[in-house]
Amino acid sequence: MSGPETAFVYHLGRVAYRPAWALQEAIKDRLIQAKRNGEYLPHVMLLLEHPPVFTMGKSGDDQHLLAPGDAEVVYIDRGGDVTYHGPGQLVAYFLLDLDRLYRDLHRFMRDLEEIVLRTLQEFGLTGFRVPKRTGVWVGEEGTERKICAFGIHVSRWVTTHGLALNIAPDLRYFSRITPCGIADRGITSMARELGKSCDTNAVARSISNQFDTVFGMQSQELSGAAAYKHLENLLDQQGISTHLLPQPTMV
Repeated sequence: MSGPETAFVYHLGRVAYRPAWALQEAIKDRLIQAKRNGEYLPHVMLLLEHPPVFTMGKSGDDQHLLAPGDAEVVYIDRGGDVTYHGPGQLVAYFLLDLDRLYRDLHRFMRDLEEIVLRTLQEFGLTGFRVPKRTGVWVGEEGTERKICAFGIHVSRWVTTHGLALNIAPDLRYFSRITPCGIADRGITSMARELGKSCDTNAVARSISNQFDTVFGMQSQELSGAAAYKHLENLLDQQGISTHLLPQPTMV
């Protein structure tokens, strides 16, 4: 292929965790199949929210799951420890074929962080990285607060999972866990740091735009019913919208 890499960006609204994970797996398998067959298939980014759920990564410790209460706990294949997903948090899942970009997972993680750093700057927040602690942080170094968590899985150089940016979630859920296994730092949100509400749609659009900028992509964005129909065609699977049980979309 000549020219920039292309991607589909799907704005899916609020989707339960397990069906969204199954969708990632289906897209990953489709990308791997296309690679094997010499077929060009655009990369994919999914933008969505989840109902309250705790996810435990491969290197997680059950002792960090303090009091999950009524929230579901799902053990998954990404790296990292335990984290929380819920309403008011924007999740971005990246289904990218790194064979077509670069084979460098460290660079990939830094590029994901760069997307968030640039988005925060658009909304008047200064984020930064902390050595040996993957994520994006705000505040003063030494007492910094995590605003975005990251975790990925890679199979045949095709990525799954991604990032979770706290826009305005109920931060009390984080007290039920030791987030990412880090006990000596706090968790925050864009709304808390700014002292005002944030437009989730605008943040999602910024993440999409910065994805294009950082990865040199040319993306096509789809939302609502059009996004689900397009996914059905991409995967040759009918009824995806029924299985994902979408709620009103963010875009």
